[in-house]
Amino acid sequence: MLVYNKAASSYDDEDLLEEEAIMNRRAGQKKNEKVMPLPNIEEHVEGFRQVREAHRRELIDDYVELISDLIHEVGEVRQVDMAARLGVSQPTVAKMLKRLAQAGLIEQIPWRGVFLTPEGEKLAQQSRERHRIVENFFIALGISAETARIDAEGVEHHVSEETLEIFRQFSAERGIG
Repeated sequence: MLVYNKAASSYDDEDLLEEEAIMNRRAGQKKNEKVMPLPNIEEHVEGFRQVREAHRRELIDDYVELISDLIHEVGEVRQVDMAARLGVSQPTVAKMLKRLAQAGLIEQIPWRGVFLTPEGEKLAQQSRERHRIVENFFIALGISAETARIDAEGVEHHVSEETLEIFRQFSAERGIG
């Protein structure tokens, strides 16, 4: 514990070291562990902006990709099938489909199902390609195919085009993808 020595009008060196060790433990860092400095404000803001944008696009990408996959696999898309595959309720799917329709990515035809617009299909293909690149990169690192597939589902939305290109090159150099 840090004790002020009134007689010596100073802190005891041993007490200072003990207090520093306590503060470091509280901060979750070991003594002499280097912490990265904060980026400048503009870089910090841009990083958080990109994350927010990725989160916003994540659901849209996942929905249009699933719609495209279901159309190609079973020939039609029903809300009940989407809800089952996404692990959400049908009202949640209905709400998102309304947003996708307003964005011009899908068309809903009563009693016939859901269809992608050309813009929606293009977005689905781009999302599928991003997923493939990230998944192949993980496999090139030695991650199992199943884990790579699952992990790529989240990462694909949060990496830049520059990073994707490096992932693609890394995988290609190792004969994957």
